[in-house]
Amino acid sequence: MLGRLEGDGCCHVLRVRRLDGHRSPLPPVRAQTMRAPGDWPHRYARWLEDADESPLHDGRWLLGERSRFQPGVWTEDFVTGWPDGRLDLFCGGGWHGVLPLRRLLSPDASRVKAYRKHAREGTLAPVLLWWVSFLDGWLLLDGHDRAVAALEEGGVPPCVVLTRVQDDEQWRRGAAEMTEWYRREPAEPAVHPASPGAERMRAARDEGYASVLASLPYEEAPTEVWPLAGTPADRDDPPVDGVSISG
Repeated sequence: MLGRLEGDGCCHVLRVRRLDGHRSPLPPVRAQTMRAPGDWPHRYARWLEDADESPLHDGRWLLGERSRFQPGVWTEDFVTGWPDGRLDLFCGGGWHGVLPLRRLLSPDASRVKAYRKHAREGTLAPVLLWWVSFLDGWLLLDGHDRAVAALEEGGVPPCVVLTRVQDDEQWRRGAAEMTEWYRREPAEPAVHPASPGAERMRAARDEGYASVLASLPYEEAPTEVWPLAGTPADRDDPPVDGVSISG
């Protein structure tokens, strides 16, 4: 995938061109597999670990199911054109869309029609999305035809999302800093200790601290990038900036 950033100020347009040759890191999902009950995130995790070409690299990763998205993610911000696409990077709001990595089939294609039946029956295997921080959106790694089928049936595709999360050293350092702050903060609320709301305020403080602490191991980490193969990393002012994000 090649990209070029355009525009002045804080709001930019990222114009991307995807190249042919994407291969899913997952094996084909057969009809009998979709109809059999199973834990899709664990199944996809095993397949990603066994794949010859996979986005996984050293670090901590999180796979989880997702069924709800912000408005527009699967409509106006679902890039249907090929190979070029335009991603509007709005100030403070990012993009929050889905970028397919291969050409989408027509809704009338036989494979899409077969998947539409699964979508109506509730047996459609989830698509695999990869959260990419510098895009502020998702790459569609697997399930292009299933995504088209689900959208044609008027729904959002079931999804498993792959996210790079903070390394152990990073989140543990954050936890230590937060714990130190918690110890230094006054334990008593800024009201009379005997007032009816004092106990509730202390409980809310403790609950908030515990909730944030528990979320630290799952905070998103920036997506790693590498120079495009054959492109000197230190070349001055290249006409098009290209990165390989599959490692």
